[in-house]
Amino acid sequence: MTRMAGVVRLLTVADLHERADPHELAVSARHEAVLDDGRHVVLLDDRGWTEGLRGAGPDADIWQGLSERHIAETARVVVGPDEPFGGRTQRDMEESHWAWLAAKLGADGVAVEAAELRRLPHDVVLGDRLRARLGGTGLIGPA
Repeated sequence: MTRMAGVVRLLTVADLHERADPHELAVSARHEAVLDDGRHVVLLDDRGWTEGLRGAGPDADIWQGLSERHIAETARVVVGPDEPFGGRTQRDMEESHWAWLAAKLGADGVAVEAAELRRLPHDVVLGDRLRARLGGTGLIGPA
């Protein structure tokens, strides 16, 4: 009998979208489940964010003071759970988020409970362009 792969951690890959304006930053975030057999299952590939310097002088640079830790913290936020809306509570949003991710994995043949996913470590890895721009190591450990 073949054993089903299990989820060992969550991973978000954050990478840079080049912008011509030095006052703006755009980052994409792809959220994945890492399985114990080495495979990755994409959970979300439509997330990201932008940041801008508003009212900054012509010599201002968004990269001044930008850190890997800031990128990692923001990446973890944008992949969810989302903030409450429409009368939903934070708890509602969290339960819905984790249940949706568990169902997504189930549809991909990976059986996992929402509560188990919620307890997993969540690493952030910086993509090549973002890592090169920041000059860092590229792996920010679990939240």
